[in-house]
Amino acid sequence: MPREPAAAAPPFRSSLSELILSGEGGLETASLSLGAFQSNCHLVRQPGSTEAVVIDPGAEPDRVLEALSRWGAVPAAILLTHAHLDHIGGVAGVLDRYPVPVYLHDEDRPLYDNAAQQALMFGLEMQQPPLPEHSLAHGQELNLAGVRLEVRFTPGHSPGHVVFVGPGLAFVGDCVFAGSIGRTDLPGGNALTLLTSIRDQILSLSPETKLLTGHGPATTVAVEAASNPFLRDTSWAT
Repeated sequence: MPREPAAAAPPFRSSLSELILSGEGGLETASLSLGAFQSNCHLVRQPGSTEAVVIDPGAEPDRVLEALSRWGAVPAAILLTHAHLDHIGGVAGVLDRYPVPVYLHDEDRPLYDNAAQQALMFGLEMQQPPLPEHSLAHGQELNLAGVRLEVRFTPGHSPGHVVFVGPGLAFVGDCVFAGSIGRTDLPGGNALTLLTSIRDQILSLSPETKLLTGHGPATTVAVEAASNPFLRDTSWAT
């Protein structure tokens, strides 16, 4: 979750023109910003596949489904980097149409199980999502519709935050942004733990690794290691 809500997203234009499309390491990705917090939802698939993995559908499930349709794909699974409301708010709506499995780390289950209450804290309403079917663990290797991703446990922004690492890219949720890092003032957050997670699990990736973030534009390990003011010195992290 960013430090404050962004303006509401513009209406979906029934095209891929608003998506950020790219190809990294043999995978195709598409990203769109959703909801009041402008959280990024990422779609990833093997080139030309009719199945895609959906990462963090945070709001506006109709826009997610429309983007998949325009991409010529249906969801194979939903992966969640963490369970703050702005990253899970669209889960129920996607599952209403496609009952695919949901993956989440167990340490974020309390947040997930109280999603509707989270929304009320911000004056919002959301449909409580169905329970996740699969638990994520550090070092786990996922192969979903041909999309291979490694799970890395990265607590600090939330107790059960994870990142998903693929060939040449990583979906880093709210650990690190272009020029910033995730907030740690929400329940379960811890600044030292977050910096340790970033140092050990994200900055340890190859410098050219593309980081697809939970808010804002994509960046790279090299850029953030060199210029992110929060990461210039992580020697004091645990």
